[in-house]
Amino acid sequence: MQVLRGIPEQAQSASVLTIGNFDGVHRGHQALLQWLVGKARTLGLPATVLTFEPHPREYFSPNDAPARLASLREKLLLLAACGVDRVHVCRFDARFAGLTAQEFVERCLVRGLGVRHLIIGDDFRYGARRCGDFAQLQAAGRALGFGVEAMPTVADDLTRISSSAVRAALAAGDMARAAALLGRPYSIAGRVMSGRRIGRTLGFPTANLQMKHRRPALAGVFAVSVEGLAERRIAGIANIGVRPTLGGGGRPILEVHLLDWTRDCYGAHLRVHFLNKLRDETRFDSLAALTEQITRDAARARDWFAHNPIQN
Repeated sequence: MQVLRGIPEQAQSASVLTIGNFDGVHRGHQALLQWLVGKARTLGLPATVLTFEPHPREYFSPNDAPARLASLREKLLLLAACGVDRVHVCRFDARFAGLTAQEFVERCLVRGLGVRHLIIGDDFRYGARRCGDFAQLQAAGRALGFGVEAMPTVADDLTRISSSAVRAALAAGDMARAAALLGRPYSIAGRVMSGRRIGRTLGFPTANLQMKHRRPALAGVFAVSVEGLAERRIAGIANIGVRPTLGGGGRPILEVHLLDWTRDCYGAHLRVHFLNKLRDETRFDSLAALTEQITRDAARARDWFAHNPIQN
C-alpha cells in the first residue's frame, strides 16, 4: 500500500475514493472499504483513502476529543489489510478547515486526487462549518464527472456500528462487545522499552510498551494474548493506566506480564490483544499488597484461559 502525505496539486491518475478518519477500522469501516475495493477493481483504478491527522475533533476541541482507538501506524496497517491501494494522510489545520465545500471538491477531490468515483458514509459532511452534504456532492459529481454513492449505516442487533460504540464498550470493560464491533479483539501494538524493573523485583517482570495514544480508550487490568515473540500468541495479564501505587505521574503506560515466558523481550515489537477485563486499576497501600493482588490477577487469568483457549 502506498502512503502519501497531503494532497498533490495535480493527480497523476484517477482514483476510486473514500474519505474518513477510520479510527479503529471497525466492521462498518470494513464494509465500506470492501465496497471501495470492489468498485476500484471493476474500474481498474486504485482504491484510495483520504484520512486526516490530527483527527478534526482533536483540532477543534483538543481537550474534549475522544480517545483514539488506534495510532496512525496501526490504522494504516488495518487499511492495508482491507486491500486499500493508496492512502493520503492530510494534515488537518486552519487552512484545510477553512476550505469551502466547493473548494474542497474542486481542489482536493477533482484536481488533487482525480476522483472518478466517490463512496462515503451516510453521515459525511465536508467544507468549512461542515456545510456540504450528500446532495451537494451528488450535484458536484454530475457537474464535474464523478460518481457518488453513500454507504448505509452498518448495524448489528444492538446498535449502529461506530467508533463511538467501540469506545463505549472499551470504557465499560466489555471486551466481547468491542470485539464484535471490530470483528477482532481490540489490540494495541508497540515496542518494548526499558522500565524501572519494579515488576521484576515483585516477581512479575513486565514488558513496558511505548504508548502512541495520548489517552487510551480503556484502562484497568486485563487477560491478554501477545503476538510478536513466538509462532503462537502468549497468554498474559496487562495493566494499562497510570500505576497509582508506583507513582506513575499521570502518563498512561501499558505493562504486560507474560504468564509462560521467561526470556528477555526488550526492543521487540509486540501486539497486545485485550480479551477479558479482570478489574479496574487500584491504588494499594504497599508493594506487598500490590504483589498479592497481581498473584490473584494471574490466577484469574490462567483460569479464564483454561476455559477460553487462545485463538491464533
